[in-house]
Amino acid sequence: MSLDDVILAREKMKGIVHTTPLDYSKTFSNLSNNEVYLKLENLQKTGSFKVRGSYNKLISLPSEKLQKGVVAASAGNHAQGVAYSCQMLGIRCTIVMPKGAPLSKVLATRQYGAEVILEGAVFDEALAFSLELKDKVGATFIHAFDDEAVIAGQGTVGLEILDQLPDVEVIVCPVGGGGLIAGVALAVKEKNPDIKVYGVQTLACPSMKQSLTEKRPVAVEAAPTMADGIAVQKPGQKTFEIIRNYVDDIFCVDEMEIARTMLLVLERNKLLVEGSGASPLAALLYDKVKLSGKKVAVVLSGGNVDVNFISRLIERGLVESGRFAHFIITLKDKPGELQRVLSSVTELNANIQSVNLNRIGKHIYPGFAQLELSVETKDHEHIEQLEKKLRKQGFQLQMEE
Repeated sequence: MSLDDVILAREKMKGIVHTTPLDYSKTFSNLSNNEVYLKLENLQKTGSFKVRGSYNKLISLPSEKLQKGVVAASAGNHAQGVAYSCQMLGIRCTIVMPKGAPLSKVLATRQYGAEVILEGAVFDEALAFSLELKDKVGATFIHAFDDEAVIAGQGTVGLEILDQLPDVEVIVCPVGGGGLIAGVALAVKEKNPDIKVYGVQTLACPSMKQSLTEKRPVAVEAAPTMADGIAVQKPGQKTFEIIRNYVDDIFCVDEMEIARTMLLVLERNKLLVEGSGASPLAALLYDKVKLSGKKVAVVLSGGNVDVNFISRLIERGLVESGRFAHFIITLKDKPGELQRVLSSVTELNANIQSVNLNRIGKHIYPGFAQLELSVETKDHEHIEQLEKKLRKQGFQLQMEE
């Protein structure tokens, strides 16, 4: 591969993919003590950068190879990229996705006209099945990352960053199989070797970091993670070689750091970013990538998040920030007791969201009742004030985490 491959890929996909914004964020600049620019690939067609590589791969293939269709394996974003590209080019495609793939990604892939097969618990099992399938039907396999045309397509993200911010000093990318960061690092370093390129993985599946340590692609055991887009147990050989030569370092973030960052981006920048896309920003905010006073481009690689997960993420964020509390209160079962609790809460300007009073239960004694009370609060100090006041009133209570 060379820089020319990436430049050619960019020419081929003009009018097909978006040139996504590189948005300066005052919030994240202040929080990280850097000049932070967000590369918004979450606003790309199909909701992620993956359409770049898949389209470049498909248009590089001879027509006779495409007559029997294509097969791909994906946790979700590559699936949509391939399906969209096939729809644009009139090619039949089958996508194999892990059984635990987010429902939103499965439905979106089908809506782009692909046949979707759910197989395997993780991406690597779906990949193995898809390779067997392509041999059976004689279709062309479109790899999610370990393919030079795919890598070149993903590398166009790097060229756009250089155009949008010529004096960029650092680029931070998520890393799964390595297609995105391999393409970006190759393109950027060939243009300006002084630019630092860092990768970020989740601690739940640090396959590329471990592979660099052992100096060869190795498989790791993956734990459950919300960053499903980068939960690849074994990186590709081609991506590994490029990353070893061009990427400066790889760091890891944990699940709560990713979740908090997703919520922060949603709240402050009004942007919906999936777990894998939020991971590079999380590494910057939680000081995994130790930088200060640098011009940093952070690639928010995708925004395909299941709606049910968003609600759980918001609820968890409210609890963590002290803006929601759930009390379990034991009170005497007599007139006026419930009113005393509710009055105490409203006097401190907490907004009551739900009330549930139980008189029967394993730990509820005769003559007493158990009150479950959910309230909207201002912060942790506000919750402490409520707790102190209720205890002072003589109520037994516990906080539910």
